[in-house]
Formats: sequence, C-alpha cells, structure tokens
Amino acid sequence: MKADKQESVSAKSDLLRGLRIDSADREPKPSRFPSVPMLLLLTAAFVGVWLYSGYDGDHVIVEAVENESVQHSNPIVEPPTRVEGLSRSSIVLDATGYVTASRQATVSSKITGKVAEVLIEEGDEVIQGQLLARLDNSLLLAQYRLSQSQFDAAKAGLLEMEVQQREAQLKLDRTQQLTDRSLASQADLDQALLALEGVHARIIRLNREITVADSRLQLQAQQLAETEIRAPFGGVVINKAAQPGEIVSPMSAGGSFTRTGICTLVDMQSLEIEVDVSESNINRVFADQRVMVKLNSYPEWEIDAEVITIIPTADRNKATVRVRIRLLQSDPRILPDMGVRVSFLEDRSEHKE
Repeated sequence: MKADKQESVSAKSDLLRGLRIDSADREPKPSRFPSVPMLLLLTAAFVGVWLYSGYDGDHVIVEAVENESVQHSNPIVEPPTRVEGLSRSSIVLDATGYVTASRQATVSSKITGKVAEVLIEEGDEVIQGQLLARLDNSLLLAQYRLSQSQFDAAKAGLLEMEVQQREAQLKLDRTQQLTDRSLASQADLDQALLALEGVHARIIRLNREITVADSRLQLQAQQLAETEIRAPFGGVVINKAAQPGEIVSPMSAGGSFTRTGICTLVDMQSLEIEVDVSESNINRVFADQRVMVKLNSYPEWEIDAEVITIIPTADRNKATVRVRIRLLQSDPRILPDMGVRVSFLEDRSEHKE
C-alpha cells in the first residue's frame, strides 16, 4: 500500500517537471522604445529635410526685427480732426454755454384780480397786442358805468346853466333899456348884472366838474382795460402760470396762493448764447469773432455765429468772463436753456459753409 502511494507521488513529480519552461529556451520580449541606431537614423533624416527646405532661423529673426524697426521708424499719422469742413487748427478756443433769450418776460397784470379766462397754452405763438387772459371785471365795470353817469349828469347841468345864462343876459338887456329911459333904478341894473356874472361862475364850475368827471371816466376805462392782459411783444409761450379762478397780482401778496404772472413769453428771434470764458483765455476772444456752435442735442449740426460783446466784468468766484454770442440763423430746433459747445475761430475766412 505504501509502495503504491510513493509511486503515485513520484509520477506526479515527473509530470510537473515536464510542464516547467526552461529559462534558456525563453524568447526575449521586444522593447516598446526604438533602439539607439533607429534614433540616430530618424535624427539624420530630420536634419536632411530641414537643410533641404532652406529654413534659416537667423534670417527669420533678422527679418522680424527689421519689420519691427520699420514700423517704429514710419508710424501711422492720422489726419487732423475735421468737423464738417472745419479744421481743428483754425479753432483757438473751445467753451460750453447755454442758449438764452434777450427778450423774455413773465407777463402779468397791472392790477390785482381773479382770473376769469386764459386764452393761451404752452407752445402757442402770439403776436404783439394779442389777448392772453381776462380778469374778473364786474366791479370795475360797475364803477365805470357810475363814472359815465356822473359825466353825463355834469354835461346836463352845463346845458341847464347855459339856459340860465341866456335868461340872465336877456334880463340884463331889458333892465339896461329901462334904466336908460329912467323906468328902472340903478340897483335893478346892478342886480341883473350880478345875476349874469353868477351864472357865468356856475358855468365855469360845471365845466371843471365835467373835466373831472371825464378824467374819472378815463381812469375807470383804463382800469377796465387792464383786466385784459395782452402780449407785450410777439413770441412763443413757454410757461402757463395761472388758471381761471386764481388771484393774480403785480407783486407777491398773500404768500404762495397769489400768482404774479399769467405766462412766460419768449421772443425766439432774440435767442443768443452766453458762455463763461476763463480769464487766462479771454485774450483769444474779440468782438465780431467768428464762432462755430453745436447744440448738445444735435452734435453733427454746425451753426454759424459771431461774438456780440465781452461783458466788461469778471466773476471773482469762478475766475471767468461772460461772452455773448449772436446766432446768425434761426431754427425751431434751437430752444432757450439748451446746452451748447462753441469753438472760437482764429480767422473768419477759415470757416466753410
């Protein structure tokens, strides 16, 4: 039994030895990297192609440096800025300012009263003398009618006194005839003469009363006319300040509940520009100097203008001098208080239309 087990173990050992691979018969594994001769061959091929293509690194570097030097030696010069035909070289000074109106008024009434009717709206164009508003004139109308009655009564009294004057004159003539024939005394003649002179005196007084009544009537008519507020000049209404039912007065009375004006009127033909120029640059500005104006609202639109005058005083707080500029063209796009940019030109002939 034992002998059988030993034979079995020995047979298995022989079998295992038969399956073992000898290291001498093992083939070498190929390497993942090329061998040294292969690397040398690839390097030689690359160098040959490089030389054959004529690539010259130094030449490329030199060419790049030369191009860069050319760019620095010949910089791109931009042409001078021109604003629609105007060269910046002809501008001696730039400034900013605002459009103003030399004829602008807040239209008010000459008397205090309640507004009965307003006949204008903002933006309306009016002519000189046009009716803008009416005040309540009921009381003034009654006073005018009273003055008219007093004037008529004075004239009627004058007619009565003229009749009495003719009567006194006839009585004096008759008394004179009777006195001449000694049919009347001198006292009767003197009495008739004094009666006539008294009538003359009353006529003179009535004439004075008629004059006073006429003056009073004209005054009432003037006050009645002042209830109609009219435009002092032609222009455009830019502000409507009062409404029917409000109280207006030529002066502020009663606080903020009393209006001092009906509307604000601007003569658009009197628009001009005011700018503040620094004291250090005011020597570049002179009367009748040509000016190019641009509205901030229309930056591409040139407006021809010229200097009216230099206000002969300076602002010590801002160290500036005010300059007035006249617009040489009118346009509905130009509005009061618009911001503008102005360029003072060196020569009038350099500005091209």
